[in-house]
Amino acid sequence: QVQLVESGGGLVPPGGSLRLSCAASGSIFNISYRAWYRQVPGKQRELVAAISRGGSTSTADSVKGRFTISRDSAKNTVYLQMNSLKPEDTAVYYCYALTVPDGSNIWGQGTQATVSS
Repeated sequence: QVQLVESGGGLVPPGGSLRLSCAASGSIFNISYRAWYRQVPGKQRELVAAISRGGSTSTADSVKGRFTISRDSAKNTVYLQMNSLKPEDTAVYYCYALTVPDGSNIWGQGTQATVSS
């Protein structure tokens, strides 16, 4: 089993920055893919950024050029650096991992990021 714990959310003004962290524990060698999603009330959870086991990354068009996903393999931690934040980035951000070979979807508990003046 894999467990994910997020940290780093908070309240920032427009234009500010936050860095979210997602630490993995347990059977980490089974993780093939990690990502960040976000969700606002009444809307579907949306993919923000992802990183593969090989290190390939991708980001959603809505955050491209502002958000960066990275990882520290020694710490089993994935980060989401969020710059130039906008009010529409306000959401609960969830860390996600896909494990193999069982194909389990693992979610963290979520962390709130609020962008407001």
